[in-house]
Amino acid sequence: MMYEDMKDKVEQVVEKGEIIDDYNTDDQRRQAFNQWTKGFTRMDHPTVIQIILDKSKDKDISGHSLPNLVYVSRQKSKASPHHFKAGALNVLLRVSAVMTNAPSILTHDCDMYSKDPRTPLRVLCYLSDPEMKSNLAFIQFRQRFHGLNEDDIYASEYKRLFKINSLGFDGLKVTLEISELNPDHAVNKAITSEKIMTLAHYVAGCNYENQTKWGSKMGFRYGSLVEDYYAGYRLQCLFEVTFSEYNTLIYGSQSMGVLMSLAYSHYAFWPIWCIPVSFYCLFPQLALLNRVSIFPNASEPWFFLYVFLVLCAYGQDLLDFLLGGGTVRRWWNAQRLWMIRGLTCYLFGSMEYMLKSIGVSTHGFSLTSKVLDDAQSKRYGQGVFEFGVPSPLFVPLAMAAIINLFSFMSGLTGFLKGSNNEGLGLQMILSGFIVLNCLPVYGAVALRNDAGKMATKITVISTFVSVALYYISSLFL
Repeated sequence: MMYEDMKDKVEQVVEKGEIIDDYNTDDQRRQAFNQWTKGFTRMDHPTVIQIILDKSKDKDISGHSLPNLVYVSRQKSKASPHHFKAGALNVLLRVSAVMTNAPSILTHDCDMYSKDPRTPLRVLCYLSDPEMKSNLAFIQFRQRFHGLNEDDIYASEYKRLFKINSLGFDGLKVTLEISELNPDHAVNKAITSEKIMTLAHYVAGCNYENQTKWGSKMGFRYGSLVEDYYAGYRLQCLFEVTFSEYNTLIYGSQSMGVLMSLAYSHYAFWPIWCIPVSFYCLFPQLALLNRVSIFPNASEPWFFLYVFLVLCAYGQDLLDFLLGGGTVRRWWNAQRLWMIRGLTCYLFGSMEYMLKSIGVSTHGFSLTSKVLDDAQSKRYGQGVFEFGVPSPLFVPLAMAAIINLFSFMSGLTGFLKGSNNEGLGLQMILSGFIVLNCLPVYGAVALRNDAGKMATKITVISTFVSVALYYISSLFL
């Protein structure tokens, strides 16, 4: 009943765009809501810090002091950059330092959880262990995403990352600008005092980090949508990832040992997968269209070695997935998304990094809205992919789908006609495998009329680029 009452009030406030007087039932609420002026919006508002519980005076029913409970909403301005979740965490880090400066921080996120209520106590045991506390600063639980459909079509479970591969990690093994943010600073004033509240509002302002090292040398790392990976990585030994003097293989092996550096390198070099994935999705198929063999003939010993390695690699991956509690259909979607990511986000991410490295400005990443309409939710529940946004990311994927389809049809036609296709067998099998992976793309291009279908502009561009790529390849093959 309390939750439904709160929900009703929130919805009414959102609908009216203002706080009605009936909700300002005491001075504390009135003080907080008076900050909600006419120009107050979700992305443009001043800092809001409200003390809900003060341990110096708030008691439970048995008379014991309750812990401090403080609501914080950092300042946001259209004129200032937003660093998303990492920025929010850095603000909370500074506000916490100013108001209490407790030695440990526990961060809850909607996609991370533990079923054990004693988890904080167990974490404190690690942080308090005199044998390891000087080398330990960050403990993170694996992510768990809720609301996935039955077959997890987008591979959002990340089973390999958070369950299978993490087993291999087991057993391997800031300077501040103002005195109140110093790690050794003792807070000796009440959190409700004017000085504490003024400083807390100051460090939560969107201009506080200007000309500072927050987000690069201090706090949580900016520049990534997954700040937890970067933060955990940097807290161990590194300031930059992959291509720097703190390279995971060279510097990492010296700091953490070879095994741990290889484990981190597995993730640090993920974007480079775009090179072999793009190669295998395009080059053998273009060669097949031009009747050029690039793989061993079926009668050669190398043919059987190639088939053996492919089947063993996929077989081991499937076995790991099933032993980790997955299903065959979820595994298929996971390996399908591995190919899709290689052709889309890994490819564009690598291009963006190279452009930045030579001083060319890029658009960068931005978070998309997580709000789904009923039609999108229904399609997701039915296992239907969304391609409705006319994004350049879909061009390489659509190109691969088009080239592989025509390549497979060409190879199959030659096989049915009895042509000598002994040297083209592997290429045709590879094309057929990718065609199966691209079935959602074909449906989005030609068979769907809903809002999640592929944009016509993307289809046309992909078709023209595919044809151009075919004619270019015919000049060299």
